[in-house]
Amino acid sequence: MMDAFRFQITEEMEEERIDKCMSMLIDSLSRSYIQKLIKEESVMVNGKPVKGSYRLKVDDEVSFFLPKVIEPDIQPENIPLEILYEDTDVLVVNKPKGMVVHPAAGHFSGTLVNALMYHCGQELSGINGVMRPGIVHRIDKDTTGSLLVCKNDMAHREIAAQLKEHSINRRYRAICHGILKETEGTINKPLGRHPADRKKMAVREGGKSAVTHYTVLQQFDKYAYIECVLETGRTHQIRVHMASIGHPILGDALYCSLPSPYRLEGQTLHAKTLGFHHPKTKEYIETDAPLPDYFAHLLEIMQ
Repeated sequence: MMDAFRFQITEEMEEERIDKCMSMLIDSLSRSYIQKLIKEESVMVNGKPVKGSYRLKVDDEVSFFLPKVIEPDIQPENIPLEILYEDTDVLVVNKPKGMVVHPAAGHFSGTLVNALMYHCGQELSGINGVMRPGIVHRIDKDTTGSLLVCKNDMAHREIAAQLKEHSINRRYRAICHGILKETEGTINKPLGRHPADRKKMAVREGGKSAVTHYTVLQQFDKYAYIECVLETGRTHQIRVHMASIGHPILGDALYCSLPSPYRLEGQTLHAKTLGFHHPKTKEYIETDAPLPDYFAHLLEIMQ
């Protein structure tokens, strides 16, 4: 089933691009989603499909269809959570390795969201929809560490604003391949979707700005223990940036082709420190997630 919509163009809307006009008239739809509908020929002008660049004329009749979205029924699950901080507005959890943050195709149970729904009940923000209640940012399945969750929409909006202005303090620990010549540095390279592999990100001209600062905490014979501070928070940012300078993260099957003598499941990357201003009190709060056992053991045997 689809929802059908129809409206007629007035003088005020004449000569506007159809994608821009629709995004102004329909607040609930983003311009990118409208452009997607146009490409799929779900938007008609006078009964015929048009391109997004089409300039509207007075009395044009615009009609379009919205497919009904059927959301799966996400169930609360009694999954233990390591909580680093919690109050009535937010909580910070220490996400374990192997846990997916939110439900998606192939992962509708066992996710952090399933666990949060059991722990918090109805006290989760709804801004990102039923699939991502409380989720304002995410970390990869095999990345461990601190993740901030919002219990209401006010907190979600405030934390999202801090993420947008890059004021949240996010410090990661990682083990990377090789010997770094400089003990500290900054990687400033734009990132975008990989042109050939949609599962990967890549350094791309015209991509979104991405800045990672790194410091070598300990240099071993073949590996380095580093701290990475995110100035921006793009998908796979640390993993792609470190690989781009020839020092991919140990265990990263997606961005590293170098052999590893260790039996690892995913990258050695841990979101250790998370600092933010409380959405209500504005007090600065900082949490610290201890290194997981496997990570600490690796550092011991590398000595």
